Formats: sequence, C-alpha cells, structure tokens
Amino acid sequence: MSLDDLLPRLNDRLSRITPHQIRGRVKRIRGLLIHASIEGVSIGELCYLRDPVSGRRVAAEVIGFEEDDAILSPIGELHGLSTRSEVIATGRAQGIAVGEGLFGRVISPLGEWLDGGPEPGPETLIEYPVHAEPPLPMKRQLIQHPLPLGVRAIDALNTVAKGQRIGLFGEPGVGKSSLLSAIIRGSDADVVVLGLVGERGREVRELLDVQLDARARQRTVCVVSTSDRPAIERARAALAATSVAEYFRDQGRDVLLLVDSLTRFARAQREIGLAAGEPPTRRGYPPSLFAALPRLLERAGPGREGDGSITAIYTVLTEGDGALDPIAEETRAILDGHIVLSGELARREHFPAIDILASRSRLMESVADEAHRRDAARVRNLMSHYRDVELLLQVGEYREGSDDVTDEAIRKHATIESFLRQSPNDHVSFETTLSRLREIAQ
Repeated sequence: MSLDDLLPRLNDRLSRITPHQIRGRVKRIRGLLIHASIEGVSIGELCYLRDPVSGRRVAAEVIGFEEDDAILSPIGELHGLSTRSEVIATGRAQGIAVGEGLFGRVISPLGEWLDGGPEPGPETLIEYPVHAEPPLPMKRQLIQHPLPLGVRAIDALNTVAKGQRIGLFGEPGVGKSSLLSAIIRGSDADVVVLGLVGERGREVRELLDVQLDARARQRTVCVVSTSDRPAIERARAALAATSVAEYFRDQGRDVLLLVDSLTRFARAQREIGLAAGEPPTRRGYPPSLFAALPRLLERAGPGREGDGSITAIYTVLTEGDGALDPIAEETRAILDGHIVLSGELARREHFPAIDILASRSRLMESVADEAHRRDAARVRNLMSHYRDVELLLQVGEYREGSDDVTDEAIRKHATIESFLRQSPNDHVSFETTLSRLREIAQ
C-alpha cells in the first residue's frame, strides 16, 4: 500500500480516537473554593465537577495549588456537590462562542442563552478565548477619528475618539445606566457590546426592553451576570464581553464596549483573591486585582492595521471622596479620560449629570478640529468663571462690570445650562452639536 493510500486511512482512525480525559476527585469544599485531587491541570484551565448522586454538573476554573491539591473556583452554584463529586479536566481555558448570531441576544459569561430565544446553529459561531492578549503596542492603529455618541455634553466638550478607553465615574443613583442607554441609542458605532457585571436582576430587563429601542437592540450584544451569581462568573462577565468585542473588532468593525461596572468586577476579583488566601492590601483588595485591571483594560482600544477598533466606556462607582478609592485611582491612571457624574446635578434633575469641569477626554485634542477645540475651550472658560463667582451671586455681592469675561459668563449661564441638559430620548447629530457650541462660544 502506497503512502498516499495509507495517510487518509490513518487520519480517519485518529479522528475516531476519544482523547484521554484527566479525572480527579473533590477532597473538600471550603467557602467559595474547591480543593481537588487531580494531576496535570494548569492555572486557568476549565474543569467540570459532576456529582454521581445528584447528577449536577458545574464548571470551575483552576486558580491555584496548595501542596498536592488543585484549587478551583466554581462558575455556578455549589448546591448538590459533595466529596463524591468527580473532577474532569478539559485541557483548555474557558472560551465563549461568538458570531453574527449574537446580535440582539442576551448571554451569560458561559455562553448560555438567557433571553429565551432559539439557539443559533453551532456552524454559525466560533469560539474566542476569554483570556486574550492585547494587540502589540507598535502594531496598533493610530487614533485619528471621533466617535459621536449623540450626547451634547460629551460630543462637544469631552469628545470621545474611536479606540479610546474612558471611565464614567459617579456615586450610585446619579444616572449612569440612563446615560449608557442614551449612548447606545445615539452612538455611531457599528456594534455595541454591553457587559452587565453584578447588576440587579430587575434592572437588566428594564434597560434592554424599556430604555433601548428596537434599532439599538438589534446591534447590541449583552453579556449578563447578576449580583446573585458566584464571584468568578461576575468577573467573567467583563472578560467575556471584551472577548465578544474583540471578535467584531477583528472583523473590521468599530465596536462600542460598555462595562457596568468595573467596581463590581473588582469586588468579584477581591472575593476570589481573598478566598484563595491572598493578603489584603488597599481596602482589602488583593495584589492580583491590580495586575488584572490593566490586563482587562488594555485589551480594548484600536486594533491592528486592517482591523476595527474597540471604544470602551467603563463605569466606576465612587463613594464620598473618590480620591480615596483605589479602583477609581487605578482606572484613572490607565484609561484615556474620565467623565465625572455629579450627585448635586442629579439631585437638581439635570440630565446628564456630567460635571464638565471635572471631566476630561485626553484624546479630544487628537480628533477635534481647531475650531471645535477653540469653541470648547471658550465655553469651559466661561463655565469656570461662573463657578468662581457663583457664591457671590447667591449672596448678592458681585457687581456687574468687575470683569468682562465673568459678566459674559453670567449672561450665558442659562444658555450653557440648556445646552448641557438633554432628554435621555433626545439624539443630537454631531454636526448640530458643534453648530450650537459655536453659537454659544461666539
């Protein structure tokens, strides 16, 4: 028999061989972690726990080792597992199925369909890794174009660029979710990927079915892990959403990635790290978190030449003095800008409650033309002058004519306030926003 005849038969027999599975046994379950006796596994490897009595099957990830035991963090509830449970190694890290069939759908970080719709055929989806390396710095495209979001306060005075990563900072109840829904409806992105990390279950459907219209839903992929889910699943929601965004970026599309919130991702990582025995540092956060944050955030941004881009907006919850919050401090240092939401403006029913003078887009200078930059600087200057004398105006101590710029700021204050206020359902084109900005500045 010739070699040409032998090779097809050999390949056919190899394809029928079932790979040997590495199996082990659960030794003990302590808190959120599982200690198992299983050899040959590595950190980050996906395993399955199967109980022979209850029949329950739970995914888990290897996060460390203690002497001869592998330490696993379950991606699911532990009810029904016991020391009789079997551990089956998969030999690979967790991935998520991606493809065109995700548009308009709601999935879990494990790729489960949560919206009750039909499952796309497996031939329409491919698997992307949940943990991935960012593009090499020297291979990334340069950022050169703005990405209009349909919100005047952002487009005019804190312009976001395609491929920019920006933080949305604010205390609870200042309208972050409402602003995100307005951005989804008004943005010019080809694809929107929404990662809801540790979100309240009640708000998931309200956001998707009430605040978003049909057009916005059809170009949005939503990855959800609610607050009742295990810590590793909540942390996976941010990673899985980023993987979905990477897939569409690699198809040459401009993707808008929204992660709500980065703070709950950090809290989930804290639960995992402390349970694994890591020492607590600032506010109880383990050292591994401060390595995980840049690994997650650097995956967004411009792609390689010929690819699309991922413009990312991450919400960050702040309480009291945000300067004392290590998550807010770390993300400000890594991201390309920050939008600060004011509790005082929110209490005055000012939407969006963006504190313009406290917010800054670091890439606005790179993508806005000279006239736009000049007009934005002029309006910011007027707002700053008004804030300086606001208390004097309230007590009647300011005298008109003391300063020409301040007098102009006082005259234009109501006009600027009206410009910055915008209904959540009001979408304004980029050209209209710049035209109104020019009228105010001049």
